[in-house]
Amino acid sequence: MSYICEVYKEHREKIKKVNKNLPENDTIKELSNFFDAFGDPTRLKILLALKEEELCTCDLSNITGLSVSAISHQPRVLKDRKIVNYRRDGKNVFYRLEDEHLKEILKVALEHLGE
Repeated sequence: MSYICEVYKEHREKIKKVNKNLPENDTIKELSNFFDAFGDPTRLKILLALKEEELCTCDLSNITGLSVSAISHQPRVLKDRKIVNYRRDGKNVFYRLEDEHLKEILKVALEHLGE
């Protein structure tokens, strides 16, 4: 059963208020890309792992059960979307969540699923 209005009537004040508070289209696109990064199970597992600890590609490979070559491009996608950051330590690259907000987003999402 679908729910639709029986009579088409715009609520202009509500529309005006919502449009005033919506971000710009470029921001909406960036936000969409941000959430898209959470939509891939491998990337999500990486994010949940990084929520716990800074990890290198080899660590992420072990945690995800994927080869180093198969996992290596995933952190790059997350870095491009400003979700993870990295540091070099000799020949190793260690990844971490960009900031505490991301830990909170993951925590709230997990709590939501547990309700």
